[in-house]
Amino acid sequence: MVDAQLPAEEITALKDKMAELVKAQGAEMGEITQWDRRKLAYAIKGKREGVYIFMNLKAGTAAVDEVVRTLKLTDSVLRHLVINKTDEK
Repeated sequence: MVDAQLPAEEITALKDKMAELVKAQGAEMGEITQWDRRKLAYAIKGKREGVYIFMNLKAGTAAVDEVVRTLKLTDSVLRHLVINKTDEK
């Protein structure tokens, strides 16, 4: 989730930066989905609105760790969550 006050160009640049990072780590980048501005149930970092961005990727532990580290260091990212989705057989 990123700050809703960011211009569209900065959100696009952030998505591109993350996609390049994933590919540089040797992972496969899947679909990136962006929701419109949403009102939050409570303030996060003093913000009451955010834009949700979903990234599907197939990556190893090292690549995921690097993505998480980058998200933590990016000021415009309000909150992030990594989910391990396993294939159902």
